[in-house]
Amino acid sequence: MEKKEKMNSESTANKATGKVTHYVGIGASAGGLEAIEDFFSNMPVESGLAFIVIQHLSPDYKSLMVELLSKKTSIPVHRSTDGMEVMPNNIYMIPPKKNLSIFHGKLVLKEKDATRGINLPIDIFLKSLAEDQGDRAIAIILSGTGSDGTRGVRAIKESGGMVMVQDESSAKFDGMPRAAISTGVADFILPPKEMPDQLMAYMGHPYVSGRKQTKSFLSDEKGLTRIFSELREKAKVDFTYYKPTTISRRIERRMTVNQINHLNDYVQYIQRYPSEVMTLYRELLIGVTCFFRDPEAMNELMETALPALISSVRDRELRIWVTACSTGEEAYTIAILAKETMEKLGVTRDVKIFATDLDRDAVMHAGNGVYPESIAADLTPRLLGKYFYKKEENYQIARHIREMVVFAQHNLVKDPPFTKIDLITCRNLLIYLQPVLQQKALNMFNFSLNPGGILFLGTSETVGDMATCFETIHPKFKIYKSIGKHPAKCHDGDMAPRDRTDYSRSFPFSFRDRKPSYNRPDETRMMERYMGVIEKHFILLSVIVNEQMEVIHIFGDTEGFFKVPSGKVVYDITKMVIKDLAIPLATGIQKVFRSKEELLYSNIIFTVRDRTKNITLRIIPFPEKKGNDSLVAVFFEETSGEKTYSSRDRDGTLVQTYDIKEDVQQRIRDLELDLQFSKENLQATIEELETSNEELQATNEELLASNEELQSTNEELQSTNEELFTVNSEYQNKIIELTEMSNDVENLLSSSGIDILILDENCEIRKYSPHITKIFNIMEKDIGRPIHHLSHRMVDFDPFEAVKGVQINNRMISVKKKDQDGRTYLIQILPYNIGPDTYAGTMITFVDITEMMNIRQDLRYSRQASKDIVRHMPSGLFIYKLNEDGDLVLESSNPTAEKLTGIEIKQWKGETFQKIWPRAEEMGLLDEFLDVMKTGKPCFKDELHYKDDGNDGYYRLVAFLLPDNRLGVSFEDNTYNKQMAWSLEASELKYNKLFEKITQGVVYQNAKGEIISANPAAEEILGLTLDQITGKTSMDPQWRAIQKDGSDLPGTQHPSMVTLKTGKPVKNFIMGIYNPKEKTHRWIKVDAFPEFRDGESEPCQAFTIIEDITEKKKFTDRDANKNCEHLEPV
Repeated sequence: MEKKEKMNSESTANKATGKVTHYVGIGASAGGLEAIEDFFSNMPVESGLAFIVIQHLSPDYKSLMVELLSKKTSIPVHRSTDGMEVMPNNIYMIPPKKNLSIFHGKLVLKEKDATRGINLPIDIFLKSLAEDQGDRAIAIILSGTGSDGTRGVRAIKESGGMVMVQDESSAKFDGMPRAAISTGVADFILPPKEMPDQLMAYMGHPYVSGRKQTKSFLSDEKGLTRIFSELREKAKVDFTYYKPTTISRRIERRMTVNQINHLNDYVQYIQRYPSEVMTLYRELLIGVTCFFRDPEAMNELMETALPALISSVRDRELRIWVTACSTGEEAYTIAILAKETMEKLGVTRDVKIFATDLDRDAVMHAGNGVYPESIAADLTPRLLGKYFYKKEENYQIARHIREMVVFAQHNLVKDPPFTKIDLITCRNLLIYLQPVLQQKALNMFNFSLNPGGILFLGTSETVGDMATCFETIHPKFKIYKSIGKHPAKCHDGDMAPRDRTDYSRSFPFSFRDRKPSYNRPDETRMMERYMGVIEKHFILLSVIVNEQMEVIHIFGDTEGFFKVPSGKVVYDITKMVIKDLAIPLATGIQKVFRSKEELLYSNIIFTVRDRTKNITLRIIPFPEKKGNDSLVAVFFEETSGEKTYSSRDRDGTLVQTYDIKEDVQQRIRDLELDLQFSKENLQATIEELETSNEELQATNEELLASNEELQSTNEELQSTNEELFTVNSEYQNKIIELTEMSNDVENLLSSSGIDILILDENCEIRKYSPHITKIFNIMEKDIGRPIHHLSHRMVDFDPFEAVKGVQINNRMISVKKKDQDGRTYLIQILPYNIGPDTYAGTMITFVDITEMMNIRQDLRYSRQASKDIVRHMPSGLFIYKLNEDGDLVLESSNPTAEKLTGIEIKQWKGETFQKIWPRAEEMGLLDEFLDVMKTGKPCFKDELHYKDDGNDGYYRLVAFLLPDNRLGVSFEDNTYNKQMAWSLEASELKYNKLFEKITQGVVYQNAKGEIISANPAAEEILGLTLDQITGKTSMDPQWRAIQKDGSDLPGTQHPSMVTLKTGKPVKNFIMGIYNPKEKTHRWIKVDAFPEFRDGESEPCQAFTIIEDITEKKKFTDRDANKNCEHLEPV
């Protein structure tokens, strides 16, 4: 559990920092789409890994991989762009027509190089990934044809990365997986769906995640010794003196693959499973090689070293030793270089190449000479067609090249070396060895090389302490020349470190005890000092010369015999000696090298500074010694005159004598004639040969061109086949998606409730929804017909003209039109978009909005009515919202509320109820409102008196619950009504007093004329009580009403009835009425007045004022009578 938590915490830390833990390069070709989908469908989104997918894509089709893969995984998928930084938990896809590489964690895009023949994008990326990320690189090879990725996985493995390959049985095309597996570097071989779990387990291992350091790993000397012991026992190879970093890295890798955390556990594992020992052995021998690796170094070798070696070898074979040859690419490369150099020089030599390696399986593979087609990326089409031929899906090395190379298993530091070697290549092997083994290997090389032989090392290697034995030819490309100096041989004890204590500090591996070494004394310097003494006093002028006519050493005074020619310094004796001696020297030296016998030339006469000299040349061959060049010594003996030598020298050996003076002139003439004849014959032969050579060259060039064309065509066809398969896979998926999408569209068209008509750019029908037939008279067979051929049911609408307008302006139009049934449709015509600012046709949609418009109109009316009610209602309205703290805060109000209370919504919105109404809580009003929020029951207050600093009044209110935790409070200000009631009560009191005390009678009658009220004065005048007269009208005969002249007064003419009928007052009407109490008529003056309700024209009641004028009437009548009496006499 702790381990899992640790892994999770570290993974979380990596994600938090946004750093990529490892970079995963995924290579796939034909059939790879399904494998990629299976892989990412099972890959966690948050892994800390970055994925770069390299596929063989067709340059003629747009890749749909980003869209297709995005539907299978939640990991973001991107199409790679130049300079894009790689981020964790993302997928990057290679675009078509590009090669992808990585530099400092950023993607670099390059155009495909058409001149390189076959293109291998997977190899290109994986090699750059190995160089850029080292042990943080992971390679995954999935389904595909060919062998792309083979070189890439080797590079990943060499840099310390991890390699996964799809199981051949699960791959649709097993070419790429099979080629990757054949390299022997695959750590895991799994189906794609099982790879993510294994990958995450690998990432969680302590050595991969960095929780364990190599330093602590190397400190376990006992465990490492046991591993070395197992390796030596099973593989017969002692890895003790290999570099610790290399050994530890390989062991860590095997522990990671097997999910083992501790070295002791791994020791037990290899003891329990012996096959793991051989797997570790092969892991330690992993060698990355290819044809023409480091092309510049190979070119320098061919331009400088090989021509000299081939030219120096005439009567024997050229011997080359290629060490650590791995699977043979470098050995065959050297063979091809030798062939090319011989062709360039126009010579033929026997070349024997010994190619050796510690790995038996690699040697057997090299002997077969069969390589995957990915080698085409390392070779020019000319070399590929010249030295290889196609064999099924692979390339086979040409037989004449294969016969130049002998492959053998060989332990460089244990087995005896080859001898008389002219060229040794040992590239990128010494860097894996400790200095002890490096020194031993270089000693062996020095022993094996002939003097003047070439040593060709890797760019990171040097000869170290052996610099005195080699001359540097090219320091950059590490080409050295042996100077033939053989130091004292090392005993086995030389392998041990001189200071065991100091060495063990830097290298923790254990060593076996070894005997101390003692160096033999250096005799070379003593001999040089001795020769320097005797050559001045006892030795004649003499020169040591090799087979190339080069001066190796000179003894004695050369004045008068040798001179240094102008120009580039050369050591050819025929160019350094004076002209008269050049011919005899050249002839004699070559003859001695051929015959291996001593030669003497006498009587050689020449002139130096006007002085004639006569000398004798003695040329003596050196004894042959194994491993040394052939040399001769030339002695110059000056004589005073002609001297005759016997046919034998002093020790009795037969000596050939040649007198150069005798018949020399005649001989010269004969030679000139022979030379002229030879020249003519040679010229004729040359011309014939040139003609034949030209014909052969032309034929060869044609064949090479045809072969290259066929090869290129085959590669292009293969590449095209892969690309077409990839495109086909993508399109198969796309067809499925399009089918699903078409079904979705059909269902959408039929169920959306929107009638759709799709037209092409010629206004012809392409597609329509089923319900469009309600508008257009259309049938299935009408697809392809122009729209103006169809009739429709829309009123005042021309679809053809509307579509034309949209096609011209490329802008949508939207109109509302009615059909013949009066239903309203929203018609939208918009361009059919197929790309940015690109249109191909139009689409017309019809939406029946009749019901919606009716509902919208009703809703508009309802909303407006609600707004008007709230705005114009005489009652105030406050809306409160219950917030998260449980407080009621003001949300809105109507104008009446602001007018009645002075609470402006702009100022108080959002404030709490307690703040707005300070005394409400004290009065218990807040609790009642909160209870309304809880129970939903309204709260009624008919008369609420509220008084604070800002308000003082009487209110009638209702609090009620609203949706969304809101409270509505409707209220009316009754303060004025209250005051009016108080005034009314006072007035009524005064009126009642007046009504009771007034001497005039007052009678109230309703609209029917019925008496409803009367005061005591009226009761007294009428002689009836209120109960007696209530309900009676003026039409009642009980009144016995009379007019002023004493005649009866009809009830209709009663002033109150006239007022009720006309709505006008009647004043000062005199009438008589019977008083039952007094049993007589009384005269009254009547004033009748109507009363109206607001807005009505008919009186609702009338009141009548009655004044008793009986006494006044009597007095008036008496006066009238008196006047009459006075008038009669007159």
